[in-house]
Amino acid sequence: MEKRKGYNAPVGSNKTKQHMNGERGNLNMKKSNFVALILGTVGGVFFALGMCMCLLPEWGMATQGVVCGVVGIAVLLAVVLIWRKMENKAPIRLDGKTVGSVLVGLVGALMLGVGMCLSMVFGKMVLGIIVGVVGIVVLLMLIPLTKGLK
Repeated sequence: MEKRKGYNAPVGSNKTKQHMNGERGNLNMKKSNFVALILGTVGGVFFALGMCMCLLPEWGMATQGVVCGVVGIAVLLAVVLIWRKMENKAPIRLDGKTVGSVLVGLVGALMLGVGMCLSMVFGKMVLGIIVGVVGIVVLLMLIPLTKGLK
């Protein structure tokens, strides 16, 4: 059988057909990624449910919502530590750049959220849009802050 250029398998073989159909070899998920997927989903659901409980006054469950949201955040933070441990990666270093990046991200997210609240809850559309756009710009500043400019 002849071999096609760029392929290790002969033309007409099953391996070539799989490659041409987009099928790949090993499609198994690593255990660490599966654990992170499940725990991330659980943490995200707890956090989202807690936010709904806090923000919907009809439910009357603000205190329980705060507890549920904090549990969700704790699970999501634990996912990072568990995944890094399962992947044998070094722990996250808390240097000035990491702390600064987290603070810039928090400020940007809060400004974006305040802008949304001003627009949707308080009816101050122009001010809300301005504050929200500034929050987006602050979040965009994270890219050069973390990756650097070349």
